[in-house]
Amino acid sequence: MIRTTLHRLGRMQRTLAGILTSMLFLGIGGCDRPNTYVPPPPPPVIISQPVVGPVTPYLELTGNTQAIKTVELRARVEGYLEKILFREGEIVREGQLLFLIQQNTYQAKLKEAKAQVLADKARLMHAETEFARFSGLLKQNAAAQTDVDRWHYERDSAQAAVMASEANVELAQLNLSYTEVRAPFTGRAGRRLKDPGNLVGAGEKTVLAEINQIDPIYAYFTISEHDLLRVRGQHQDEATNPHTPDVPVFLGLVNEDGYPHQGKLDFAGIRLDPTTGTLLLRAIFPNTDYSILPGLFARLKVPVDAAQSALLIPVEAIGYDQLGPYVLVVDDKNLVERRSITTGPPAGRMMSVSDGLKSSDWIVVDGLLRAIPGKEVTPVRQPLAAEPAGDSAGAPAR
Repeated sequence: MIRTTLHRLGRMQRTLAGILTSMLFLGIGGCDRPNTYVPPPPPPVIISQPVVGPVTPYLELTGNTQAIKTVELRARVEGYLEKILFREGEIVREGQLLFLIQQNTYQAKLKEAKAQVLADKARLMHAETEFARFSGLLKQNAAAQTDVDRWHYERDSAQAAVMASEANVELAQLNLSYTEVRAPFTGRAGRRLKDPGNLVGAGEKTVLAEINQIDPIYAYFTISEHDLLRVRGQHQDEATNPHTPDVPVFLGLVNEDGYPHQGKLDFAGIRLDPTTGTLLLRAIFPNTDYSILPGLFARLKVPVDAAQSALLIPVEAIGYDQLGPYVLVVDDKNLVERRSITTGPPAGRMMSVSDGLKSSDWIVVDGLLRAIPGKEVTPVRQPLAAEPAGDSAGAPAR
């Protein structure tokens, strides 16, 4: 038993000696590598230089669409409504029969007027014959002048009666045509306001339905006095020229990106509204698929000058604060600087800069959250591509 105990004590001594040796070596190694703080490298950011590209100055306005023509279809003669020959809300063609009013009464009146014409023509023929006969007898001293004068009167009276009866035939034909209510132009018909079997046109011109022509379609909008004077100042020569060129106008609806519909300026008011200080304008747009309905809210873009060269930068590179728009510029020492800028009109997904930048400046286009003014960054230079010249018209709204 004593031998077993001594064996256990020897093994514990060897284990303790190993632990002390390991601690000694670790202490020596720690003295060789002191614990010091190493700062992280500057954050990487992507920088680019502004590009030069064409920019078209324009005005962004709002307005409403309106049908180019709106007509109330009315019953112009009295009678019972017999048939409705169209589907409500559909596109009807010019001249298409839409309503049919009772015709038998007006057909009978037309026959009566034609019969009266025949009777008056017979009277006229008889009067002409008698007038010619008595005129010959007067030359032979075989008739009195009073007889000749009487038949002269009868002939002229019969001629007037024929003219009146022929006019009555035309009126009867016109009233008969009014029993057929046709579409005056191609457009979209609204709901019917009278059902078949109702008496219409009795003492009033009953409204049967409404029809709108929406291809093409109008968009009405207003321009402020300030913008109007600025545009007229840039185009003073055209303001007095009666043959001004067509001004393109671009339109976008609430659910559309950009301005996919292109039209032209069609009308400008002759005076400003003194209560609002605005001038009424109108543009016309093709609408062959009838996708634009009257009364819709419309966003409009109107170019006010020809395309000009300007510095362009990505919209994502521009920040905004209480001092206005700004960009982050990286100098030759890789330090970040906040630079206030003055923006102009956009060109596609690029924004023009009229003041605050030079073409040789390097701006942060990606990694804005890692770029802090006054701090150093690790710049990665990447060139920008200019937007196509025609992209500004249909660019998404921002």
